Amino acid sequence: MLTPQNNRQGREVEMQMIQCRLWLAFTIAIAGQVASPAFAQDMQFTLEETEQNRATSGEQAPSSTSPQRTTEAREEIYAVQQIYALRINRVELMPSIAISLNDPFVSHTGIGLAFNFWWTNVLAIGLNAIWYEGLETESDLSFQVRRSTRLSIPITQSQFGAYLNFTYVPIYGKFAMFNQFIFQYDAYVVGGVGVMRTRPIPVIDPDVRKFDYEFRVAFNLGLGLRVFITRWLAAFAELRNYMYLEQLENLNVALGEERINPSTWVQPSLSFINNVTAHVGLTLFLPPEFQYRLPR
Repeated sequence: MLTPQNNRQGREVEMQMIQCRLWLAFTIAIAGQVASPAFAQDMQFTLEETEQNRATSGEQAPSSTSPQRTTEAREEIYAVQQIYALRINRVELMPSIAISLNDPFVSHTGIGLAFNFWWTNVLAIGLNAIWYEGLETESDLSFQVRRSTRLSIPITQSQFGAYLNFTYVPIYGKFAMFNQFIFQYDAYVVGGVGVMRTRPIPVIDPDVRKFDYEFRVAFNLGLGLRVFITRWLAAFAELRNYMYLEQLENLNVALGEERINPSTWVQPSLSFINNVTAHVGLTLFLPPEFQYRLPR
């Protein structure tokens, strides 16, 4: 016969057994979580071990349709490319033909030659000269006006001009032509001061008046475009305005003895003359070859 005391002791034993089972299950769960990463780490295989296992088991490696690289591909890409032709410390020779554009009465045609020294890649100092004598021609318009209206227009004749110039290159680049050829180019500004040797052409009283060449202070300012054919040869085109003060022939003819007085042959004041001239020619850079020197 069970007494109340025996019944209570049995329940306490049963509760202790349940607690032991719970602690055992909890311990097993924690041990499994700790062991899983170590087991996964132990299960890693290298590529050689995988190939050996496939060879042992006879398994075929998966085929790939992508082409296999047989050689190493290596290409150097520059974010900023080097200038096609360096100008620094090079001499530039520019022979050209000059043709005036804005004088309808006299065609001021000349042969020019420029010499520039580039002390940087964008700045140069140089000399240019133009020879006109023997190449200028009077237009038919001037002759027709004199004959039909009995009116004469004072015109001038140039012998040569020489100038000290400065050149600045603010723009350079390249362009494609016909989707086949790539040309390098640069655009520049040129200007300077010099002298011109000119004289009036006697058209008012040519039987008496004769004029000699005289020097005039002249200025020039222009724009140019240079297209490189090679690293030392280029073609260029310029548009320049040559400006100076000229002594024009007097439109009035003095009477009597004053007619042969040279002081009455010219106008009392100077006149501003500007000849807009187009230059077309070639550029030769010397020395022809150069070498890039990169900073250390």
